[in-house]
Amino acid sequence: MSEKQIHIPVLLSETIEGLAIKPDGIYVDCTTGFAGHSREIAKRLDGGRLIGFDRDPDAVKAAEEVLKPYNHILINKQFSFFSESLAEIGVEKVDGVLMDLGVSSYQLDTAERGFSYHEDAPLDMRMSKSGLSAYDVVNEYPAAQLEKILFQYGEEKFARGVVSGIIKQRELAPIETTLQLAEIIKRNVPLKVRKEKNPCKKTFQAIRIEVNGELDELVTGLDSAFDALNVGGRLAVITFHSIEDRIVKNKFKEYCTGCTCPSSFPVCVCGKTPRGALVNKKPIIAGDEELSVNVRSRSAKLRIIEKL
Repeated sequence: MSEKQIHIPVLLSETIEGLAIKPDGIYVDCTTGFAGHSREIAKRLDGGRLIGFDRDPDAVKAAEEVLKPYNHILINKQFSFFSESLAEIGVEKVDGVLMDLGVSSYQLDTAERGFSYHEDAPLDMRMSKSGLSAYDVVNEYPAAQLEKILFQYGEEKFARGVVSGIIKQRELAPIETTLQLAEIIKRNVPLKVRKEKNPCKKTFQAIRIEVNGELDELVTGLDSAFDALNVGGRLAVITFHSIEDRIVKNKFKEYCTGCTCPSSFPVCVCGKTPRGALVNKKPIIAGDEELSVNVRSRSAKLRIIEKL
């Protein structure tokens, strides 16, 4: 890994503190990456076990080296396979789960992976290096579907203009690289937007989410992870954009909700009780010190819930 690609774990101390790690517990890192958070969890275990998931084979290979001194097992799958993967290794319940969502520093900084709009590379964006690619989405999806993706997953106000530019270009020739796509985006948003900031972020985010099925995986993974927690176990989730954070916030609210009977009922008949309690009522964000050394922490939000 080059100096540029050194991974700095986001909200590391806050996450470790929030997980309240028991030395003999079982902990799952659903997004192991280069094992920044995983190593800190594993260092605190004595008789316990770390289980890591990552769909990226490059990340799994690198994490194996980092975690060699510790009791661990790594699973080269996306974390939506949480329940069945744990069952395969004989684990029913765990004491803590971490999800550090989004694209990793390594993936962003490795140009050939096609995640960045700053460097030229084939349109790819596949975390697993297999299946549907950004090239497929950009060149094959109908206009209406592309607009929907950009609006819903990227919250892109100028989705119609961007998609119009994509359709015009691909009628002439396929859009093959990241910088080709970036130029199309820039040409099809208002001049004011281009001057204020790079206008490519929202479209690239939306396409990446579609390619990797990130939001569906998040919903499935949250339910599986929370269900697998022992009483007193904690689930910590770090998000990097409002769509992810909204899903996590609403899911946590659902886990913390008890009786759902209409207020007109004199007594509860549904029998529902809260299954979780928020550890932090508001999301934890990076402090000035972390922001000064890790620019990617600026949009990070950490939410933690404890199983009742």
